[in-house]
Amino acid sequence: MSPAAGPVAVLVVTWNSASVLPGFLASLPDGMSGLDWRLVVADNDSADDTVAVLRELAPDATVVRTGRNAGYAAGVNAALGAAGEADGGYSAVLVCNPDIRMRQGCAKRLVDGLGDGVGISVPLLYEDGRDAPLHSLRRESSVSRALGEAVIGNRRAGRFPRLSELVTDPAAYERPTRADWATGALMALSADCLAACGPWDESFFLYSEETEYCLRARDLGYATRLEPAAEAVHLGGESRVSPRLWTLLTVNRVRLYGRRHGPVATALFRGAVLLREASRAALGRPASRAAAGALLRLNSARPAIEDKAQPAAAQPVERTQSPR
Repeated sequence: MSPAAGPVAVLVVTWNSASVLPGFLASLPDGMSGLDWRLVVADNDSADDTVAVLRELAPDATVVRTGRNAGYAAGVNAALGAAGEADGGYSAVLVCNPDIRMRQGCAKRLVDGLGDGVGISVPLLYEDGRDAPLHSLRRESSVSRALGEAVIGNRRAGRFPRLSELVTDPAAYERPTRADWATGALMALSADCLAACGPWDESFFLYSEETEYCLRARDLGYATRLEPAAEAVHLGGESRVSPRLWTLLTVNRVRLYGRRHGPVATALFRGAVLLREASRAALGRPASRAAAGALLRLNSARPAIEDKAQPAAAQPVERTQSPR
């Protein structure tokens, strides 16, 4: 079956997102043009007017209230469950941050790009106010890439595939390009890919959940591919994260690597990431100082970090486009 043969579910996870939701909702008619779609929102116990905004501006949307600070992956899973129960199935889903603004026809181009081995398609992302697209494609983590980023920085190292996760080659953003994973501000997933991969991994409260899902999909034969004709604006884009969130990003990066590699390789990878954060901490970067400390006490730090960290209304921007 063609990916666009049935309805498409637009899944959004919110947490205190009232300020960014009106713009997101206003962009949907143009962004979803040409598709039969419906909106499903999982709200992670917002304390602001998020749910009221949804009720007023999107009265036909399905709203799932998780009732807790559940994390991003848990929100995606709650929305997936509600979409399946309501429609009895869907041909594809779009997983969106509420600070995404899709341009005309974006979603249809993403959905049309699914199939023939592609299970996840992602758009060309722009930061608000900038003309150049963001570097949203990534390679899988490795010890050599972590070392390259530690020694010469991820953007310079990005020119060399063995030395950085970040894909910086301009040509990669001018044509359909497969990558190990991509930042998760906006992703289209085929129903076949979802059925094969199952739920998102809720053990990653925030950060690395999209990485884990893309790698799991790749392992099962479903590639992630950029569709450059599909365009979206991501508010805030590459804004720098707070020390707490940067720490969570860094620790989860090491945790995910450890799940996919043995103890020796994981120790080397952790050491390379620690070198990067320690060197930047020495230059006075508070976020790196916090991350380096957490890496040194990784086992004891993780529960406290995961219990307390939660993105603010605009902080899913930082979750998906944080500089590495």
